[in-house]
Amino acid sequence: MPKMKTKSGAKKRFRVTSSGKVKVKQAKMRHMQMNKPKSMKRKAKSGKTLCAADERKVLRNFLPYLRKKKKTAAEKAAAKSGGAK
Repeated sequence: MPKMKTKSGAKKRFRVTSSGKVKVKQAKMRHMQMNKPKSMKRKAKSGKTLCAADERKVLRNFLPYLRKKKKTAAEKAAAKSGGAK
């Protein structure tokens, strides 16, 4: 089976955190800043994370190799106890 391609636009727009959440830059900060209220500009400065449904779409369709694998119960228990497999 051939490799899946990552969408180039998604690489530029999204980042995946270490916990597996998807970070995205807030919209409405590119132009016409004088017409926008200070509070709106202040809120849009910071990034935000996507909701779970949108996150799932982005990771499945656009960034297939950045998706985290779900840990099984045995792996979780081994990680919690700190022991080797």
